[in-house]
Amino acid sequence: MGGEYVDERDARFINDRVHANIQKDATFSVIPQIPGGVTSVAQLRRIADVAEKYNVPLVKLTGGQRIDLVGIPREELPQVWRDLDMPSGFAYAKRYRTCKSCIGTDYCRYGLGDSMGLATVIEARFQGLETPGKLKLATAGCPRNCSEAMVKDLGAVAVEGGKWEVYVGGAAGAHVRKGDLLCTVDTHEQVLLIAGRFIQYYRENAKYLERTYGFVERMGVEKVRAVVVNDSEGIAERLDQALQSSVDAYRDPWLEAVTPATPNQFASHLPIVQ
Repeated sequence: MGGEYVDERDARFINDRVHANIQKDATFSVIPQIPGGVTSVAQLRRIADVAEKYNVPLVKLTGGQRIDLVGIPREELPQVWRDLDMPSGFAYAKRYRTCKSCIGTDYCRYGLGDSMGLATVIEARFQGLETPGKLKLATAGCPRNCSEAMVKDLGAVAVEGGKWEVYVGGAAGAHVRKGDLLCTVDTHEQVLLIAGRFIQYYRENAKYLERTYGFVERMGVEKVRAVVVNDSEGIAERLDQALQSSVDAYRDPWLEAVTPATPNQFASHLPIVQ
């Protein structure tokens, strides 16, 4: 938890060592963090300037509401991230990835809750958390579920009365599974509390590479609800504290672009054979 482990860098997969996803031609893609999919003119201009400066061959809008810069040589990664000057979007590693959101209440006539605002605070709280498997979140401003919150590892859906339904164990990839309703709460703060407690319980009890859909099915949603919501085992406070220690220990890995952890972290030594 937090800083209580030894980081074995040599054991990392290449994506995790250089904080970017390797492509089939041995170039890499980088994804800056765009909380809740909400960006600005200034951010878009900065991304466009970087893509133009480094002749990035592909700029891709992803299904997770990200902007992916694809085809960057390994040795250029530090310079690209310095010029972007944005946090990493974590499209790699076994950890929290992103929180997708719909447009919420301000510009949607169906909106029942501020899904964009909730997604932004979720992103700020859980960014970079290491987990047994990748963790995808979403918030939906109403049960129409435009952001697919009901099929995420953890999703929050606004319902009538200003309340939020919290779903866990959803999947929409190689496995398809609607998430189980964990509980219904009244505020953003309660969503964050329950979400954080579930994430920590998952971190401590899941098998390595076990996604939440497998974890929830194996444990049983009744058991998860009893521990996370009703504190049946009296560990809720400890789970909250353990998660907070990891949140406090978070450090943006792309700060290594300024001072690499090893001399050859971003160096290519072997020629690429096409």
